Amino acid sequence: MSDDAADPATEAFLAHRALLFTVAYEMLGSAADAEDVLQESWLRWAAVDPGQVRDQRAYLVRITTRQALNRLRTVKRRREAYVGSWLPEPLLTVPDVAEDAELAESVSMALMLVLETLSPAERAVFVLREVFDVGYGEIAAAVGKSPSAVRQIAHRARRHVDARRPRRVASSEEGRAVLESFRRAVETGDPQALLEVLAPDVVLMSDGGGVRHAALRPVTGAERVARMFAGGIGRLEGTLTTEPAVVNGGAALLVSLDGEIDGVLAVRVEDARVTGLYYVRNPEKLSHIASETPLTLR
Repeated sequence: MSDDAADPATEAFLAHRALLFTVAYEMLGSAADAEDVLQESWLRWAAVDPGQVRDQRAYLVRITTRQALNRLRTVKRRREAYVGSWLPEPLLTVPDVAEDAELAESVSMALMLVLETLSPAERAVFVLREVFDVGYGEIAAAVGKSPSAVRQIAHRARRHVDARRPRRVASSEEGRAVLESFRRAVETGDPQALLEVLAPDVVLMSDGGGVRHAALRPVTGAERVARMFAGGIGRLEGTLTTEPAVVNGGAALLVSLDGEIDGVLAVRVEDARVTGLYYVRNPEKLSHIASETPLTLR
């Protein structure tokens, strides 16, 4: 991509880059794939005369959606052969993202996992309509379907997501408070302290990608999750440390072993208890926690 600030095409693309990345990431759940989509979108945008485009933002979103949809169909097949649970690639986000409830929920691990259960077309339509408030006509042009078909897909996807999304999104303050209690319990390996902060129906998902040790299936229930954490910490050969962070707009811990990053543990909080734990250990998914990733819905 050219760094020439005088180039109108480059200026327009860079002006909307954070938005385009957010669109691609929410459709794919992978920062690496989203970056590839942006490169592909740039190549197509560079061949267009920006002066002939009435709405550059809409045009760029359309290009990015098409490229993301093509890639989504490919990665869907790849994820079916993934070893163990597949979790979205975590992003270290600026604290401001947590204060924007709409943006924070849209990139949360919990919602991103729900989006994984949609078909590629349903996911694209849902993201564009429900998250970015794109009109049905624009969505139709982006996904190659009629506006009436898009309305039907949007209704079906919305109903599917609403039945599975978290009941209530915790405020950033509540999330930080619960995270601190959970952090102390994890670092001490105290089973009782863990039980006090975990919801009875808490679910732990861990993603090692076949490279790092991780539970192959979700672990459900406070007692089972507490035993898993307490027992695992007791068997560690090294010093475990945790650092609070904002990941995907929500409360999370960066987990290190002897000073080396071991993984990212994102936490879902509802009613002052931890209801979801998402531990990403796959090294291939940890490249976007070294620096904050800018995200936007506009």
